Amino acid sequence: MKTKILYVEDELALAQIVRDTLQMQGYDVRLVSDGAAVIKTAQEYQADICLLDIMLPHIDGYSLAKQLKQQLPHLPILFLTAKNQSADVVKGFRSGGADYMRKPFSMEELIVRIENLLKLHSIEGRKSKETIKIGDYIFSPQKLSLTIGQQERKLTYRESEIIQAFQNKQNQIIHKKQLLLDIWGDDTLSNTRSLDVYIAKLRDYFSDDPTISILTLRGVGYQFNVG
Repeated sequence: MKTKILYVEDELALAQIVRDTLQMQGYDVRLVSDGAAVIKTAQEYQADICLLDIMLPHIDGYSLAKQLKQQLPHLPILFLTAKNQSADVVKGFRSGGADYMRKPFSMEELIVRIENLLKLHSIEGRKSKETIKIGDYIFSPQKLSLTIGQQERKLTYRESEIIQAFQNKQNQIIHKKQLLLDIWGDDTLSNTRSLDVYIAKLRDYFSDDPTISILTLRGVGYQFNVG
């Protein structure tokens, strides 16, 4: 399967050169030139990495990076920009960037940086999927299990997906519609009812730790609170 690159750039002459070169190297590249379309495209395309310009129509790259990290926390972001002051670089990293390249750049260096980020992301992803501590519980996405003390509960794949989504936005508002789209792919009534059943189950699963709660925010979604 080809590595998917979400490429956000409004300089179309440069964008076509970069896109064509990356495609010749075997990457699948989705080009977006309008900042307003990035979040929706990122969610649908399920990219492995994002190459992000800063100066874009409608919304700047810094703001986009923050939104992307909220929606897709494991997506590595590489800024490609003409903004080359130290303050710009710092702002890029603080907004969620994993790397920063100044224009003009060489394609050889860009490809090396992409490969490096993908490798680091893969290592971190494997580590993060081994076990995750949630309050007094140990959650294992790989084993599909939730353990507290000597008690181990086997999870379904769907239950594991929901727990991961909650863990990624711990103590934050999780919009119900987005949760349905991320896990089921649509927000039909039947899936909404299924989600309600799963939430009831997860409340029971986490009931042995009083510091953990799943709040229902009417008309909005949920909040997974820990501690």
